[in-house]
Amino acid sequence: MAQPPDQPPQQGGSGAPQDRPQPPAGPPPQGGFGAPPPQPPQGPPAPAAPQPGYGYPQQPGPYGQPQQPGPYGQPQQPGPYGQQPGPYGGQQPGPYGQPSGPYGPQPGYGYPQQPQFPGAPGAPGTPPGGGRNPFRGRPALVVGAAVTALLVIGGAVFAVTRDDDNGGKKPVAGPSDDGKATKSAAPVNPGDGSGDGGGDEDQDFNAGRQAGEAKVLWYKEAPDAPASGADAPGMWITGRTAVKAAYKEVVAYGVADGRPSWAALTLPQKICAVTPQKTADDKIVVAYMSGTSDRAKCNQLQQIDLNTGAKGWTAVVADGTLFDSAISIELSLAGNTLMVGRSQSGTAYDVRTGKKLYDKQKYGDACFPAGFAGGPRLISVASCDAGDPTEHDEIQELDPATGKVRWTQKFGKGWTVGKTFSVDPLVAYSTNEDKKNWNVTTFRPNGSVRSQVRVDEDFAPKCGGGFLQRNLTGCAGVASDADTLYLPTETKSGPNEIVAVDLATGKEKWRVKSPTDEAMLPMKTEGGQLVAYVEPSYEGPGRVVGIATAGSAHTPTTLLQLPKSTADIEDSFFSRDIDWVDGRFYISTTRLTGNDETKEKLMLAYGK
Repeated sequence: MAQPPDQPPQQGGSGAPQDRPQPPAGPPPQGGFGAPPPQPPQGPPAPAAPQPGYGYPQQPGPYGQPQQPGPYGQPQQPGPYGQQPGPYGGQQPGPYGQPSGPYGPQPGYGYPQQPQFPGAPGAPGTPPGGGRNPFRGRPALVVGAAVTALLVIGGAVFAVTRDDDNGGKKPVAGPSDDGKATKSAAPVNPGDGSGDGGGDEDQDFNAGRQAGEAKVLWYKEAPDAPASGADAPGMWITGRTAVKAAYKEVVAYGVADGRPSWAALTLPQKICAVTPQKTADDKIVVAYMSGTSDRAKCNQLQQIDLNTGAKGWTAVVADGTLFDSAISIELSLAGNTLMVGRSQSGTAYDVRTGKKLYDKQKYGDACFPAGFAGGPRLISVASCDAGDPTEHDEIQELDPATGKVRWTQKFGKGWTVGKTFSVDPLVAYSTNEDKKNWNVTTFRPNGSVRSQVRVDEDFAPKCGGGFLQRNLTGCAGVASDADTLYLPTETKSGPNEIVAVDLATGKEKWRVKSPTDEAMLPMKTEGGQLVAYVEPSYEGPGRVVGIATAGSAHTPTTLLQLPKSTADIEDSFFSRDIDWVDGRFYISTTRLTGNDETKEKLMLAYGK
């Protein structure tokens, strides 16, 4: 439900991000958007008190009595809806300095009148979702207090839009080949690339392919993993290779045929962090553990060329001060700068040479960097004055090359910046745990507030949490272009919807229902279309759809109908990475179960 149109937004909307259920094996997933496992905390991991929902306050009524300050946090004058304080003009302070809105204690929806951003450490989080479990398992960021109970049980959420090079062409839907059922050659199979169909262990997923179904171009089996499970983070697609990290390995395959592009790289210890982004010349950086003991740290850096597999420079991340360890780190790329985030600081390197550029450390009286977001811009979030009455969060844009601060926005007390749904334009998600409210805010290039989402809805993107950092870019199932934010609603008793939000006003432009009863999640925009993934059901496979972003018709059109033969695999991925590049769809698991009884799949590629 849209908020009053005539007042600037000011406090959080409704709904709480939903957590994913815990993985069947291995360490519990990290927090994301949601209740229980709190989202990226500024300190230790998430499983703390349940987090507020993506909006609906847990007080009387979704928009009860105006009692809560919003992210921009200061009261203003009564709004257009009489005496009721609220996002649009009540007497309650909002995230940017305005009262809660006409709907009561909802901080978040509201254009603050002062640059004061929400600021309590630790936002809600959601653990990785799973395949066939009662919660349908994908990480999700549910925006609604009603899901708080689920969040308490669950864990983390989402993926990322990735660069693709499609020459500006729109993907075109259509049946595969001649549209007839065919039995084509089995796709290239084993994880080591040694076979291409026909062996006892090879599976011909294209046998008996139905008219209109996509081909399985190739699939890969996962490497052996410990019985406790292992992470398989990151998936990068270039014009030639599809690259995946899994446990201690980085593997690469030809995008069209699945044959090994280069010999798998095996690192000394398990991979513990990767750059979600790649450089313009297709380089990434991965981090691996320093050993296997309880004292081991995630501090060994390795640069890798995605197209050749060549190992570049290496470095060891130093610890910071007493409580600023490299036990866990987050990696972000912005231009030629690699930012390594620790729990209370960051160190920047030249990604081309490994040369250290600068440190982003404590500033002011007590502002400690708690997370970084890379991409076209470098964004930093800091927790300030922890434990003091003036406790708050601040968000900054940094010059990637020098670390110079371009601008700073201060959030009001009690608000925590948990995620960035987009870096350019910058769209930040914040929560107020005490008030059980959320806020989505868009910023102009100079750091001033452009708008805040004014849609009363239970949104549910998929977001992964961080351990000691915020994991600001850990969300999938959300997309944006220069003027519009695309958010999925929670799946309830029927199809969910994608809501297009005008970034200039925060108001809803349009919404469209999923073509099935399963969740439809935005992936990226290209060629005048929003490309979305429709998740599989217990009985059927998923699909990739295109939705026109302009005009009045927004009916999803199938770009790729995934085959029934791989529906079980698709649905079994506990948590997943997905991408659509050059008319091909890629899906991979981000968590290995370590189950020796079955050979689990790592990655699949589909096309026509």
